[in-house]
Amino acid sequence: MIFDRLKRFSIVLEGAERDGPAAFSPGQAVSGRVVLELAAAARLGALRLRAMGAARVHWTESRSAGSSTAYTQSYSDQVEFLNHRDTLMAPPDNGEATVLQAGRHEFPFTFQLPETLATSFEGKHGSVRYWVKAKLHRPWSTVKKAKKEFTVIEPIDINTPALLAPQAGAKEKLARAWYCNRGQVSVTAKIDRKGYTPGEVIPIFAEIDNCTSRAVVPKAAIIQTQTFIARGTKKQKKSVVTSITGDPIPAGKREVWHGRALKIPPVGPSILQCRIIQVEYSLKVCVDIPGTSKLLLELPLVIGTIPLHPFGSRTSSVSSQYSVNLDWLSTIPEQLEAPPEYSAVVSSPEAEQSLAPPCRSELGDILEGPFFAYIQEFRFRPPPLYSEVDPNPTSDTIRPRCMTC
Repeated sequence: MIFDRLKRFSIVLEGAERDGPAAFSPGQAVSGRVVLELAAAARLGALRLRAMGAARVHWTESRSAGSSTAYTQSYSDQVEFLNHRDTLMAPPDNGEATVLQAGRHEFPFTFQLPETLATSFEGKHGSVRYWVKAKLHRPWSTVKKAKKEFTVIEPIDINTPALLAPQAGAKEKLARAWYCNRGQVSVTAKIDRKGYTPGEVIPIFAEIDNCTSRAVVPKAAIIQTQTFIARGTKKQKKSVVTSITGDPIPAGKREVWHGRALKIPPVGPSILQCRIIQVEYSLKVCVDIPGTSKLLLELPLVIGTIPLHPFGSRTSSVSSQYSVNLDWLSTIPEQLEAPPEYSAVVSSPEAEQSLAPPCRSELGDILEGPFFAYIQEFRFRPPPLYSEVDPNPTSDTIRPRCMTC
């Protein structure tokens, strides 16, 4: 049997780390080799290779058709991105098997990735996966298979006008309890751009006015929204990526955030161009009002892969150019606990419209301070033009002062 003589049958991709997947970009060439080690001579058939890539979604929903009748509805869909086939070792024309001697044999291969591919992704109701599979045939024997997965990362350059544009918003809410008006809470927030990369710090500039009779608590969090689409139906899953909590604001007071720092942890980039899977991010600033629903303000975010060019864009503010150079922040220990699930921090009546109190980030107090203060773009008036004519001449009615007196 060949399997008694076969010591190794595997796929090795160029650029892959040990025991880890290789990463490629759309349009890039993927190269590798199929490694075959035999303990003794063996008669083999064809050796075929296939590269695949696809996005798949699947979930089920239970529905009731009456008081005692229930059924389960299934939703599934698939989009194929890559389908490449190659024959690395073909059998002879006479139909005989090929005899390989004992030892190590390598069969190189290469193929080109399409220019448009979705980023690799693993979610609760779907995934985007890429892999290479090899099949070794032998007459009168089962087929031996080897599989190797690889990662594809779609480049998202945040150095574009759309992603460098500032994002701002404002909202207000009237706090009521037992049909009594307790005052109004308003929030305005701004971030210097829409696009960021993991590891960057988002400086949040916000003003919260508490005109109620009770203290309120401001919070901010990055929310990831996974959207799965099949047969015209959408399934979403929201989760908290990271969060910070501000100090309570007493009644009748105002709180100002002068660039409150919120660091982006290692997360996958946004997926916006796939038909059945989308991964979106947003910055949500909310105010927890006792006795009533929360005031929520949402600003869109795009998590990219190509960071901001230092001093590259004149349209970006000084704070955005500064945040990209904060490499030393990686030395600050991260919070070991995973962020809470979205369902665990959102109240059920307004799960889609509110944000529950996130846990205070350990980095919140460390990163906040005068060092991260916003640098305004001051504009000074130009100096007056030089002239030999005195712009303020002395009047003739004023008697000249005697210098000897």
